Amino acid sequence: MSRSSSHMPGSSQQQQPGGSGVGAPQSLKLTELDQIWGDLREGIEQVYKGEGMSRPRYMELYTHVYNYCTSVQQQSTSKTTSSSGRSKKSAGSGGGSGGSGAQFVGLELYKRVREFLKHYLLALHKDGDDLMDEEVLRFYTKQWEAYQFSSKVLNGVCAYLNRHWVKRECEEGHKGIYEIYQLALVTWRDHLFAPLNRQVTNAVLKLIERERNGEPINTRLVSGVMNCYVELGLNEEDPSAKGQILTVYRNHFEKTFLEDTERFYTRESNEFLRSNPVPEYMKKAEARLMEERKRVQVYLHETTLEKVASTVEKVLIKMHLEILHAEFQHLLHDDKHDDLARMFQLVSKIPDGLPELRSLLEQHISNQGLSAIDRCGESVINDPKLYVLTILSVHRKYNSLTLTAFNNDTGFVAALDKACGKFINNNLVTRPPNSSSKSPELLAKYCDLLLKKSSKNPEEAELEDTLNQVMIVFKYIEDKDVFQKFYSKMLAKRLVQHMSASDDAEASMISKLKQACGFEYTSKLQRMFQDIGVSKDLNEQFRRHLGNSVSAGDTLDLDFSVQVLSSGSWPFQQGQSFTLPPQMERCISRFTTFYSNQHNGRKLSWLYQMSKGEVVTNCFKNRYTLQASTFQIAVLLQFNAGTRWTIGQLQAMTSIPQEILVQVVSILLKVRIVECEEGEDPNNLSSDSTISLFTNYKNKKLRVNINVPMKTEMKIEQELTHKHIEEDRKLLIQAAIVRIMKMRKVAKHQQLLLEVLQQLSPRFKPRVPIIKKCIDILIEKEYLERIDGQKDTYSYLA
Repeated sequence: MSRSSSHMPGSSQQQQPGGSGVGAPQSLKLTELDQIWGDLREGIEQVYKGEGMSRPRYMELYTHVYNYCTSVQQQSTSKTTSSSGRSKKSAGSGGGSGGSGAQFVGLELYKRVREFLKHYLLALHKDGDDLMDEEVLRFYTKQWEAYQFSSKVLNGVCAYLNRHWVKRECEEGHKGIYEIYQLALVTWRDHLFAPLNRQVTNAVLKLIERERNGEPINTRLVSGVMNCYVELGLNEEDPSAKGQILTVYRNHFEKTFLEDTERFYTRESNEFLRSNPVPEYMKKAEARLMEERKRVQVYLHETTLEKVASTVEKVLIKMHLEILHAEFQHLLHDDKHDDLARMFQLVSKIPDGLPELRSLLEQHISNQGLSAIDRCGESVINDPKLYVLTILSVHRKYNSLTLTAFNNDTGFVAALDKACGKFINNNLVTRPPNSSSKSPELLAKYCDLLLKKSSKNPEEAELEDTLNQVMIVFKYIEDKDVFQKFYSKMLAKRLVQHMSASDDAEASMISKLKQACGFEYTSKLQRMFQDIGVSKDLNEQFRRHLGNSVSAGDTLDLDFSVQVLSSGSWPFQQGQSFTLPPQMERCISRFTTFYSNQHNGRKLSWLYQMSKGEVVTNCFKNRYTLQASTFQIAVLLQFNAGTRWTIGQLQAMTSIPQEILVQVVSILLKVRIVECEEGEDPNNLSSDSTISLFTNYKNKKLRVNINVPMKTEMKIEQELTHKHIEEDRKLLIQAAIVRIMKMRKVAKHQQLLLEVLQQLSPRFKPRVPIIKKCIDILIEKEYLERIDGQKDTYSYLA
């Protein structure tokens, strides 16, 4: 029987771990172990002494192992006449003589190698037994590196033994059998690591502590020991299994290292906090966390990273969380953004560490907002610009803080939103009786200031940016229906009086409101815009109609234009009784006829209180053009017929209600176009008060606007707006109750209240007594009924 094999050894000049051996001799001989062991042992000693080895010598050692194993297989083959070259018999694990297979002789060779390694390490142990600290580390790491390399060379020499005998033993489930390199590791573990590991581990821990105290150390000593501890982790159940087993590293180093780490930082953190402020402590903690991460990267196993980070975070942060929370308030008060960012980064590493910070931030922002509004004083109640800009300054400051210091964390953003909602809806302005909805009213007035024509109107881009800022405040307003009412009234006036600074800005604002609250919220606002566009076309048609009139009598003596508004979209009241001056009556009559012909069935209701015009004076030294309301024009035109009139006479000629007429005359007195009789009080006019034309009237401007709002009109309008808001709310609440009950059929009182609040909260916050009142109204209207025998339960009536 012949065998051939092709194996290439390593370099001829030096030892090579893991070499593959040499070719088999042409004729196999029976080789006894004693024949080869002397030379093989001498070669193994040469390897472990670290002496250089030539390639032929390495081949000789490999051949000894190869010949020995194959010769026994030849002997076994002659006895069993097997052509496979493998023994049919299975030897036990003990020694003995007789016709046994490769396993028997493999075991003997295996045992002799094991004994050699054991005695080698026992001798080595004596040299290191008395060493301590760095000396033991230098000894251990030096010997380990040499031993590990030599064992890899030995593993190469015994490669044939590994591939056949060791492999079969492992496959058959025999315990305590390893490949030669693993055998070397087990032997090191049992005879050098076991007696020395305590002093080696202690020396490593001392070295790490010295480094923590700022001393430079030789990190190669630590990494060498760690490499050894990791390498010694073996899967003894399955020696051929791949992957690292970290049992030795964890049990003999990592566990003690983590305990040591906890003790070190507990002591250090307590001492540092006793003598240093908290911001300095946070810098120290941040630096220590980075050091420990770097330490793992440099010389510990990567799996330790998470554990050591967790340990250090627990000691440096979690144990001192109360101190950090207390300091957070001071840092907020002093605007220490860097320190706040550092605290956020540290505390965010601790589970459930941030909720307390969020709560403290929310309370702080709320207090700062209230204080900022209080500092403005009572004047802020009537100053929309000051009020809104004060709110925005607080929001801008803490929004910036949330972005930069708190990394825009969703919890901190929510805290900012809650705090802003609190102080915007409940502050100095909203606390007086009947002022709970003052915030949305002032915000709407600020929008009116921005969008109304004035000498201070900003550029388009700046205005757009300001409107975006307004929407930030709008987001926090609870009573969005109040804002809608006031905004729509002011928009209506701007459009009717041609006072909008920019149509694009008006459209942009409506678009923003639509995006925030939906189509229904802005539908009337959009229809107002459409009406103004339609009215422009209508006026053009009317002018063409007049131009096409043949008879001269059909022409108008006045430049006349009309705005036709849809009654359901505009927030105006029906006009008061009023007698038009003859000069204007013809225009109204002609347009009414024209419109009726264009739109059959539609009725025009004239809003004289919203109308205006221009009057040219011929009674003063200079010729003035007065921009006046229709009521003012009606009064002034009476002075063409006479220069002195009583209030009663003016009221009879114009049919303007006396309360309104007094306001009209008061404005004319104020601008000194008319004057009271001597001895009469202009602030206390009655029906008998006499008014005369002031012929010495002078003004630097030739065009004078005397059309200013009347106090009574403004007060009535404000009261009506709030009244309409309350009425609208009752209808919205009733509609919500019906929707819910239609879907539920039956509902408990508390459940119904909660669902109504939930549905209406985007528009306003309904008061519970009003909801209860609306439920009673719907029961009276037979939309709902109370179920007999069931407390607080309602049923829907289809």
